[in-house]
Amino acid sequence: MANEVVVVAGTRPELIKLAPVFKWLEVRGVDYVFVWSGQHYDYELSRVFIEELNIPEPQYDLGVGSGSHSVQTAKAMMGLEKVLDERKPRAVVAVGDTNTVVASALASSKKNIPFLHIESGLRSWDKTMPEELNRIVADHLGFTLFAPSKLAYINLLAEGIPSNRIVLSGNTVVDVLLENVGLAREISDRVLSSIGVEEREYILVTVHRQENTDNPRRLIGIFNALNRLVEDYGYKVVVPLHPRTRNRLIEYGLMDTVKEKLTITRPLGYLEFIALMEKCLVVLTDSGGVQEEAYTLRVPIVTLRYNTERIETVLYGLNVLAGADTNRIVEYTIKMIEYRDKIVGNVKGKPNPYGDGRAGERIASWIKDNLDELTISDVDLTDEPIVSYKLVREVVENHKLLDKLIGFNADGVPVLENPMELVVRVSLRWPKPWENLDS
Repeated sequence: MANEVVVVAGTRPELIKLAPVFKWLEVRGVDYVFVWSGQHYDYELSRVFIEELNIPEPQYDLGVGSGSHSVQTAKAMMGLEKVLDERKPRAVVAVGDTNTVVASALASSKKNIPFLHIESGLRSWDKTMPEELNRIVADHLGFTLFAPSKLAYINLLAEGIPSNRIVLSGNTVVDVLLENVGLAREISDRVLSSIGVEEREYILVTVHRQENTDNPRRLIGIFNALNRLVEDYGYKVVVPLHPRTRNRLIEYGLMDTVKEKLTITRPLGYLEFIALMEKCLVVLTDSGGVQEEAYTLRVPIVTLRYNTERIETVLYGLNVLAGADTNRIVEYTIKMIEYRDKIVGNVKGKPNPYGDGRAGERIASWIKDNLDELTISDVDLTDEPIVSYKLVREVVENHKLLDKLIGFNADGVPVLENPMELVVRVSLRWPKPWENLDS
């Protein structure tokens, strides 16, 4: 067995999230093989990220291309299996919740090669989302799970995953942002000028998720809201248009109206996008990574989804869920702009729930320290019981029942998590960022 790890990616966001991991694997002297699945099959669109973030060229390209979820997953598994047979690595590493990630988890696990999952424990609790299914499968097959936040860690414990398989690493998105935000600021004037907007006078929008783009009612609802923000309130709305979204707008006959009213740009490089996001009034997005980036930059967020796995951004008062409802999107966007200074002021100075910018270093260091011990063997339970976790019901002072998480550590000692950490599970409603601003 080679003393190396296979790192797999297949989409542009995965490249961004893996940049710090590649960097620190090299610093720590860990040999790795980079495999590109080709799930985002227009590789040239991804090259700008590779060049800007100093990501290595992949040694393998599986050429998965477009197709249904099953087709993409199957092709990625088949291609990766050949790589694993050839390289015989110590472990396989992947980040996120794409078909590439679940294929990596399945292919490596069936080969009895430890799968290391970065960005574990995110949950939207919406199993109609393919990404949610991918997260759950990848986490439960994972040998070691790198949780980006405390809530993500708790989600994993609540699903019965023992704590000795979880590492609280922080989120590599923060690493990339903190390392590159200075470069983004250096080009911000040029970026804004090229698009024709002024600082704090425009709204930034990203729409790419299949649940929105492939549902005409939702996509029409979102773009009707954007049109109203231009027509009724006079804001400039900047939309770096994802190829899938562009194709659907053309298919639904909306493209001419969109181009007439909104400021449409090509897909942007990482530094250009960060420069544009930091200077906007508010960002409207259905992207999980953009929610994390905006929170880190302290930019107000309106999420164009009915749920989010980036729960902290809502709980900590910088994000609100609007779904695809036209009236709600407009109302929430105007509220976020109206109360922008107070909303931002309320979270300034608070610790970032996604970490301190050292997640890549922690992940690479853990891999380096444990590389020789990474192995999967059969389980002998003849003398020791299975470690288990369970939720129990407890009455609190207001006579409401809350879930408490009880677990057992490696020594068999019960561990009781603070039930208030789990209030999100039973909360009657999400807080709105413009409410209780003085608290």
